[in-house]
Amino acid sequence: MKKIRLGIIFGGKSPEHEISLQSAKNILSALDQEKYEPILIGIDKTGRWYRIHSSEALLGGDLKKMPLNPSGEELALIPGLDSSQLIHLADRSNPEQIDVAFPVLHGTYGEDGTVQGMLKLANIPFVGASVLGSAVGMDKDVTKRLLKSDGIPVADFRTFGYGEQNTIDFEEISEKLGMPVFVKPANMGSSVGVSKAYDREGLEAAVHKAFQYDTKIIIEENIRGRELECSVLGNDNPIASLPGEILPQTEFYTYEAKYMDENGAVLEIPARLSGPETERIRDCALRAYRSLCCEGMARVDLFQKENGEIVVNEINTIPGFTRISMYPKLWEVSGLSCNELIDRLIGLALERFKREQALKTNVEI
Repeated sequence: MKKIRLGIIFGGKSPEHEISLQSAKNILSALDQEKYEPILIGIDKTGRWYRIHSSEALLGGDLKKMPLNPSGEELALIPGLDSSQLIHLADRSNPEQIDVAFPVLHGTYGEDGTVQGMLKLANIPFVGASVLGSAVGMDKDVTKRLLKSDGIPVADFRTFGYGEQNTIDFEEISEKLGMPVFVKPANMGSSVGVSKAYDREGLEAAVHKAFQYDTKIIIEENIRGRELECSVLGNDNPIASLPGEILPQTEFYTYEAKYMDENGAVLEIPARLSGPETERIRDCALRAYRSLCCEGMARVDLFQKENGEIVVNEINTIPGFTRISMYPKLWEVSGLSCNELIDRLIGLALERFKREQALKTNVEI
């Protein structure tokens, strides 16, 4: 049987570039090589696309210093073609064809709908949420407003645009949200640019830091309780994994704790919950997934308050796929291996593409 040519797209301009390389490496190692032919497509930090011919480009030591090694030819993605949409800039007579794409681009310029829109224009099926779900899930402000409108509890928050920096009043924030608070870029993942502020000086520093990563920030109340995560898989009929719990060993689950400090957090997989608690969390994760127009996959992050109330924190439409990432590990403990998970995700991408291709594009008169 002819192998499916799978374009694994990784790297990107986001501050989460290095995590993307780790995720792509793990997907490549778990891929069924009898069924799929991996086509490695690396995007460097300037946004240039490359056809990578060796998995050595994904190898590295210190995560902070791990660069994309663009050892291949530079590519351009050309929309409007029926096939062979990837053009080698140095040799345009030798185009590259992929049957389905697996974007592993965490954060901005990849998880936010930008690449998804380009892949749709290029008529290439792709894994994960489509344009709307990706864009909505990336923006913490829009995410929270949509969840609230559907009656799904979220932490209380305030949103500020770049031009409103001077209007952020400490007294108002502390009165409305209490102290401490979390300050976050609205469009960023992996806790990049996130700070916990305890006083006026800390709030000012946190706001300054967050605005270095985005032109919109949110200031959010501190939720006291258990930090839980649940993996979701599917298009029209999604399913939820068993929940896991994060026990940070630092002030909160920082970028360093997630990816660089092996002692930064303890992961309870699955979380120690009663049967009814587990089902409430899974149900809440599925409600959030549908509310935010997600498809394919997402990891839903939640809190369980001391009184048992479940609060949705955020959603990640391209969750980490590293060796220690919660998304694949939660599915593994729920009975789905990484190999099977990847196979299922690719199947969902092809299923959605087939359905969309059957839609009418002409008006019948």
